[in-house]
Amino acid sequence: MQENDSLEKNLPENAYRELTPGEVYEPVMSANKTFPEVTTWSVVMGLLMAVIFSAAAAYSGLKIGQVFEAAIPISIIAVGASAAAKKKNALGQNIIIQSIGASSGVIVAGAVFTIPGLYILQSKYPEIQVNFWQIFFSSLLGGFLGILFLIPFRKYFVKDMHGKLPFPEATATTEILMTGEKGGTQAKLLVVSGLIGGAFDFAFTYLKLWGEEFTSRVLPYGTALADKVKMVFKFNVSSLIFSFGYLVGLRYSLIITVGSLLSWFVFVPLVNEVGNLIVHGFIIGKMMIPGSGGVNPFAAMSPEDIFKGVVRPIGIGAIAMAGIIGIIKSSGVIAGAFKLAFNMGSKTATEVKVERTQKDLKMSFVMLLIGLTLVAVFIFLIIGVKITLVQALVALVTILIISFLFTTVAANAIAIVGSNPVSGMTLMTLILSSVVLVSVGLKGWQGMVSSLIIGGIVCTALSMAGGFITDLKVGYWLGTTPRKQESFKFLGTLVSAATVGLVIYILNQVFGFTQSAMHTKPMTAPQANAMAAIIEPLMSGQGVSWVLLSVGAVISILLNWLKISPLAFALGMFIPLPLNTPLVVGGLLNHWFNKSTKDAKLNNARNNRGILIASGFIAGAALFGVFGAIILFITGKEESMNLVNWDKIANGEMIAQILAFFAFCGLIAYFVWESFRAKADD
Repeated sequence: MQENDSLEKNLPENAYRELTPGEVYEPVMSANKTFPEVTTWSVVMGLLMAVIFSAAAAYSGLKIGQVFEAAIPISIIAVGASAAAKKKNALGQNIIIQSIGASSGVIVAGAVFTIPGLYILQSKYPEIQVNFWQIFFSSLLGGFLGILFLIPFRKYFVKDMHGKLPFPEATATTEILMTGEKGGTQAKLLVVSGLIGGAFDFAFTYLKLWGEEFTSRVLPYGTALADKVKMVFKFNVSSLIFSFGYLVGLRYSLIITVGSLLSWFVFVPLVNEVGNLIVHGFIIGKMMIPGSGGVNPFAAMSPEDIFKGVVRPIGIGAIAMAGIIGIIKSSGVIAGAFKLAFNMGSKTATEVKVERTQKDLKMSFVMLLIGLTLVAVFIFLIIGVKITLVQALVALVTILIISFLFTTVAANAIAIVGSNPVSGMTLMTLILSSVVLVSVGLKGWQGMVSSLIIGGIVCTALSMAGGFITDLKVGYWLGTTPRKQESFKFLGTLVSAATVGLVIYILNQVFGFTQSAMHTKPMTAPQANAMAAIIEPLMSGQGVSWVLLSVGAVISILLNWLKISPLAFALGMFIPLPLNTPLVVGGLLNHWFNKSTKDAKLNNARNNRGILIASGFIAGAALFGVFGAIILFITGKEESMNLVNWDKIANGEMIAQILAFFAFCGLIAYFVWESFRAKADD
């Protein structure tokens, strides 16, 4: 192996623009030389990142419906760790670390969108049995299909379309990997902020040193307002949630929160008032409409109960329509991607000599692996899902067609806008698979399980395709060997699938995904709840609140007409209020940092430092959350770590909420102070 100690410090000038006729792109690591890439260090670090960020992403995705994007923080840690370990020619190794570790976010996105739906439906259908292996194999096999279906398209997306596709996330990741001299400082800040954010959330979630949220009920008239008008304000103090608000910015934070305010400050009180009008009567013009008498059925319900029973289905309808709108708006991308998928099948490779930076796994080997993976899926459907041979064959064909065709859609979407419309495509998959499975006699709870498993496999495949094309583009710009990225992506997928399976199983045992006597504060899992709500009536033949779902659908259509993100607004309508209101705090901080001075460079430095701290808070809070859940899972006692029992203290709930408010203010003060330590030349 030949090592080169004189790597370019900057990307070539033509890295981001289209090439002129005859011009060739020369990556940072020359194709004519070899560099350390797959080493014990890079593989072990990559797998460690896969475990850590799979756990973190699963927790955040199930708690607030937002999956933690791991590529950028993993890149920062890789650069910092390699610098601390004094690794020479670390660039190639850092790419492998990032590629293996980034399997975490894409596997989690596929799993948390669908698999928790099995637990949600299990509460209604006890016949449904859910185990670790169902989660593991649906994630693993879906991830493998995503990798294998994408490999034939790698050259087209990363080389042939050079400069024509922006690849926003790949660009950011590449820039971080190139800033080796700053990596140590950035990694240190990421770790420190992770410890602070993690300790903060652990303190109230498990130690109970203060409350998890503060509400308007602590105010003198707050309780009366909640009881009579059904209007209540709630705010969660988690470092994880407001940090997401910082990362998504003020616009999307406001859209999500306004969606939540519509549900809680308009629909919930409106439902209660409609109940009053029906009971007591009302006037239209000069006509008095007499009431029915009796008692308003909503009067005895809390705002939270009205939200869950009546308003939440409106949010589900909005989410479903937002997914459909996403598919329609991407129709041009989809059509082009389908054309590409079919055209690729008619082309054969004729290159005699392929340079190092363009070497993929052999196509014959890829086809063999696709065949073996499909056989494994078929066996899994028969043994793991327990359906008939014919039904398994139909399900397999459905998975094969949808996964292959939508793989290019996912890759194209990531390359163009940096956003994967995986939720919309998964929703379409669930509906299509339900119709197909019902036609072969598979319905009821078995049909629900089959559709969700199919959805899980397809969703993971699409998520993997979108994430992996980012890794491959990073490798193309920097000059790594694609074959090595492709080979070790399978290992990252294996470890990530095992981790997310274990985490989902533990979180269900400790928190649950549906409210019950055992689980009073379940994980939100918004996407999985929406998928379960759509799939159940299709498979059970039971009635569904089509009017409420239609109201949500109309809201999404109107929002899209107004050029407001319907999916962000719909998620806000569906997710409980306390998990949305903190987003505005993060969004406002982001806006302030970018406008804090007249020096654009200083503003940018403060914002970038804030992004690092927010990323650390999210990862730390999620990891500490998983750590605490594991302890509760082992001990089996929910109060095993509680240091304070607020129920036994006079006015304990009020004191806990007041302490939560001041603790959150302290956390924000640290965030601002640390971010403002940035200098213009950072």
